[in-house]
Amino acid sequence: MRRRRTRGFRLSGLLVLLCLVVAACSNSTGEESDTNAPPASTPNRGNPGVSTTEIRFSLLATRSNNPIGTCILDCFNDGVEAYFAFRNSEGGVHGRRLVVAEQIDDELGRNREGALQIITGNNTFATFGAAQLPLGWAELARAGVPQYVWAIQPAAMVNQKSIFGNAAPVCLDCTLRTYPYVAGLANATKIAALGYGVSDVSKECTSTITRTIDRYHGDTGQEIVYKNDGLGFGLPNGIGPEVSEMKRVGTQMIMTCLDLNGMRTLAQELERQGMRDVVLYHSNTYDQDFVAAAGDLFEGDYVGVSFRPFEADPAGTGLADYFRWMQETGAGITEAAMAGWINADLAYQGILAAGPNFTRASVVEATNRLTDYSADGLINPIDWSRQHEYPTEEDPTTHGYKEECQALVQVKGGKFEVVGGTRAEPFVCWSNENRDWSEPRPTAIT
Repeated sequence: MRRRRTRGFRLSGLLVLLCLVVAACSNSTGEESDTNAPPASTPNRGNPGVSTTEIRFSLLATRSNNPIGTCILDCFNDGVEAYFAFRNSEGGVHGRRLVVAEQIDDELGRNREGALQIITGNNTFATFGAAQLPLGWAELARAGVPQYVWAIQPAAMVNQKSIFGNAAPVCLDCTLRTYPYVAGLANATKIAALGYGVSDVSKECTSTITRTIDRYHGDTGQEIVYKNDGLGFGLPNGIGPEVSEMKRVGTQMIMTCLDLNGMRTLAQELERQGMRDVVLYHSNTYDQDFVAAAGDLFEGDYVGVSFRPFEADPAGTGLADYFRWMQETGAGITEAAMAGWINADLAYQGILAAGPNFTRASVVEATNRLTDYSADGLINPIDWSRQHEYPTEEDPTTHGYKEECQALVQVKGGKFEVVGGTRAEPFVCWSNENRDWSEPRPTAIT
């Protein structure tokens, strides 16, 4: 029987890194700017980066010293640029072209320095951000710079009314019915939960898995038989003894808060110990190239996706435009690019709603009036008038999503296929009016 696994949906659990990693980068030389950027625009009504013909944006993200090894800055920028090409083909917004005028590599540990460079230069209207260590987001917020970020670091977004993401800040310690639902898809009742000890978010993610499985035990019959939230980042010493213990207690599924490379190490050890029938639930494996390169190592695994997956039917949603303009601009289809695309759409929609005499403040205000933002069916709708704060287990809806929604794919033949829902209705959703157990509803978000 082939071993299967699952990919999780909380990227934040994997991308919070150690100060040890930051220290290793402390000798880097500083920010990298795009030397081919066009000259500064003539200010319009005191708006930095705004002229009669264009709106200039900066992009601050991680390229160098990324210990996870995935494409962040360049892929995130691909999505932003593709979206801008789409809107510029229609005339831009308020008669102005949208331009990424400056790229800054935060080199993992120099995000604050990059933010200060943007603030001091004062020649871009707003900033796109994709950082593993978002040390400069608060600086930009204090300076009144609107930010559109890859929401893998919700703690840096919460209570910041000028920071908008491809997702709203989530409650890291709230139970999630997706966990037992996926275990049910895999016919697994004996669950293990794994996380890194060096990341508080990864540890909290691991605890959330255990709390969720425990909460719904009476409904599902599932139980946690092994938990370890103290693993070393990247599993530098392997994971042999832990796998042996999981084998001893009869583990059928492993839900993790690890990165891609850690998951590969875990999968290889499971295979070595004859445990290919154990299902894994990944946190960061919605990466077709990574999965294809692994051969059949991930065959049968489930993967959680926070947006309308690439394998879904794109008709009638923003996914169709995404595919078209990624092809038009020659960019690769990646999760980071989708985050950039959604962020760029949010920037566009806010500027459009603010009217032709927009300012930074009026764009922030207009964006916070978007109460049903789904990026044209790509994401669970966000109400930005109330979702800058954390929801809680006791009150999931005052500051949280109306519904808990998740898209799921499974690795079959080295490729992803939609499961749980359908290609037309790829999300599975539960009402957040309460947290009672129920089967989810296949949903097409509009």
